[in-house]
Amino acid sequence: MRTLDQPAWRALAAAHADRVRPWVADRLARRSAGRPHAVWDFLFDYYPYSPGRLATWHPGHGVVLAGPAATTYLSERGYVAVDGGVTADPAAASPQRLRLAIAILGRTRDRAPMTGCFGLHEWAMTYGQAQDEVRHTYVPLRLEPAQIAETVDAIGLRCTHVDAYRFFTPEALPLNEHRPTRSTQPDDEQPGCLHASMDLYKYASWFAPLVGSDLVTDCFENAAAARELDMRASPYDVSSYGLEAVRVETAEGRREYVELQRAVIERTAPLRDRLLARLRDVQDVFSS
Repeated sequence: MRTLDQPAWRALAAAHADRVRPWVADRLARRSAGRPHAVWDFLFDYYPYSPGRLATWHPGHGVVLAGPAATTYLSERGYVAVDGGVTADPAAASPQRLRLAIAILGRTRDRAPMTGCFGLHEWAMTYGQAQDEVRHTYVPLRLEPAQIAETVDAIGLRCTHVDAYRFFTPEALPLNEHRPTRSTQPDDEQPGCLHASMDLYKYASWFAPLVGSDLVTDCFENAAAARELDMRASPYDVSSYGLEAVRVETAEGRREYVELQRAVIERTAPLRDRLLARLRDVQDVFSS
């Protein structure tokens, strides 16, 4: 355990607030104005981490916050008073959830990435649907439904991620080469999947007080980059968000996607290692 005096940890908390402010302020302003965003809303609506929680700084496991202001953390879930101050409490973590996250992250890390899906999961979610039936009805499709179907039929579906697969249209489900389920997720995940990269943010947020806000925010930033590619490669027209489509319906577009996908893989790998190491540190507390 190491101790941070009040000036030191408050400076770190202020730096964290400055870092996340653009994301948090943008989300709150858009929500107040009723202005949805098909790219960035995913990071707040799909993942269980509100702007307020993202904005709250946590020191991470093994750090004691000293000084009278530290007692405010006792109102946060997962903190406990100790000699000299307040610290994140490993006993507040769910052992079952911890084992699951470690299993998924560890097995994903040890597999070779697959780069032949070309981001067609978003296509499978619109397969056989008209504009007024798709998930993001307020975003125009850049292709006709028939063209979307033709692309999926020609290239095929190879999605390994259960939380993408479960949103496929009924017509698209049987076209997928894999049948990912919640129970087989540790055996299905692989590092080429954009959603597996985004999900580091989910696992970090599950254990935020213990993981620490530095890594949680790094995972959020990585998820934002992966989500941007996710939607650029989709059949939606995202030009109104200032994004250029990656036209995976063409051979050139698929080559571009794989190049960008590999950049996400390389960026995610060290984050996965850092998160896995921190979670294993917490698991060691349960084992000792």
